[in-house]
Amino acid sequence: MSTKLKNSVALRLLSTVLLLYLFLVGINCLGGGIRGLGSGVMDAYFSEGMNPVLGLLVGILATTLVQSSSVTTSLIVGLVGSGQLEVASAVPMIMGANIGTTVTNTLASMAHATQDREFKRAFAAATCHDFFNFLSVVVLLPVELVSRKIMGTGLLEGIAATVARWTVGAKGATYKSPLKKAFKAGKKWVEHGIEHFVEDEKTVYILLAIAGFAIILVTLTLIVKTMRGVVVQRMERYVNRLLGSGGPVAIVVGILLTVMVQSSSITTSILVPLAGAGALRLTQIYPITIGANIGTTVTALLASMAVSGETAMAARQIALVHLSFNLCGILTWYVPAPARRLPLFLAEWFAEFATHSKKWALVYVAGLFYGLPALIVLLGGVR
Repeated sequence: MSTKLKNSVALRLLSTVLLLYLFLVGINCLGGGIRGLGSGVMDAYFSEGMNPVLGLLVGILATTLVQSSSVTTSLIVGLVGSGQLEVASAVPMIMGANIGTTVTNTLASMAHATQDREFKRAFAAATCHDFFNFLSVVVLLPVELVSRKIMGTGLLEGIAATVARWTVGAKGATYKSPLKKAFKAGKKWVEHGIEHFVEDEKTVYILLAIAGFAIILVTLTLIVKTMRGVVVQRMERYVNRLLGSGGPVAIVVGILLTVMVQSSSITTSILVPLAGAGALRLTQIYPITIGANIGTTVTALLASMAVSGETAMAARQIALVHLSFNLCGILTWYVPAPARRLPLFLAEWFAEFATHSKKWALVYVAGLFYGLPALIVLLGGVR
């Protein structure tokens, strides 16, 4: 590697560290702003007894609008960390975010629409991600709701709470982490900047929450762009080299690539043209895709590190719910060989159908990811 290239990579990595700090400051700003507005400010949108289907659709719509499950899950962590959203209400939103993130690679497959053979392969590669997430929700959301009725705590909630206690500790909120002090200092800097222009306390908190959201959105976008410049140029070569080692290795490849670029959408969208060209088979793509689902949970876990105080445990718990959901999905729809074939069968069947009637592929994307969630959310759902 030349000195110039080494310096470029080092600069990008340094930029990523700075952006990551600003991202965590944004989480603090969002939580601090919402918390400052007082309890109940979000009740009009997220009540404790919110219908789980509505929560699921909120997660789908939010993720498709910002084109990033990382942004959505980070915002959910911020809301839980501010005490304005219960973990139980946030669980379906996390599941919805997992579904919403699949829209990017499904849209990418539309670029092959003029060539039937390419489109069939590309669309199947994209929708195997969709069907994995759909099937995981179909199984795990009812399990979560039933177990909550029986035991008082959902299965994923319980798993996440146990791990959160290990990682945060019963006295975790009292530990004065220097990193958390740095995040709070960043939040104070933003807050003081707003106070220079605005005197009304309520307006300050509203603007602080808006600033937090903007910082989260911008920094994650820049992190993705920065890391993409380092990783994506080599991604196709690494994918092809490592896939011959089998499913578990491919899952790890998906995890690592997604952690490096901080975007499951990039990982899965890179696979679509490779599938369209016939360079990768669907059975090779599937484990990388579900690995990408695991990799994208790192963002929410990082976001939970910025939360301190009494709600630190809840913030870590909802971040771990995201990880638990994807791990349980793999145990259900990948580990057993017969179950593994179902998402692939559905993806191939739907690709065959969409190839003969491409307008239905457009209806599928527009209706499922945008139209239906927007309609139900606007109508207020059934609470």
